[in-house]
Amino acid sequence: MILPIYIYGHPVLRKEAKDIEPQNYPNLKELIENMFETMYAADGIGLAGPQVGLEDRIFVVDLSPLADEEHPEFKDFKKAFINAHIIEREGELAAVEEGCLSIPGIHEKVPREEQIRIRYLDENLQPRDETFSGFRARVIQHEYDHIDGILFVDKISPLRKRMVKSKLANMEKGKVSCDYKIRTVK
Repeated sequence: MILPIYIYGHPVLRKEAKDIEPQNYPNLKELIENMFETMYAADGIGLAGPQVGLEDRIFVVDLSPLADEEHPEFKDFKKAFINAHIIEREGELAAVEEGCLSIPGIHEKVPREEQIRIRYLDENLQPRDETFSGFRARVIQHEYDHIDGILFVDKISPLRKRMVKSKLANMEKGKVSCDYKIRTVK
């Protein structure tokens, strides 16, 4: 089932998500499937719980659409992250352009660390402690920020923030058009 994606200005996007108790979440597998389906319908590569109106610490990532000869490591990179917690960030900050399904039409350079170490439960509720680097680390950090109530526009330069201010204000007023199912504040 395709879920509506919550757009900039909706309060759920600013709440810090809480760890979930998998035993109290009987439809967890169905939720994960719905999140992947929603993400694919919007041509995304990542989607977090708050983006579908949940205050739960969950996000999904699938980089396989980006796999090519230059990036074969993306081919099987499809994961669900439940109760994720980044425990280390390393490397220099690199600013790379990002976009977000909850902030359609805006793309900005966002500084992020090159490497992260993250603990989480996978879709089978198995504990994981993994290190990721490069683009995989970037995408995971972007989605991780969502479960902490942080949006990528919070990390851009003050000048760039001023330049996108009116677009963001329009989103807060519900003035936004997308090719996918959305939910605005209004």
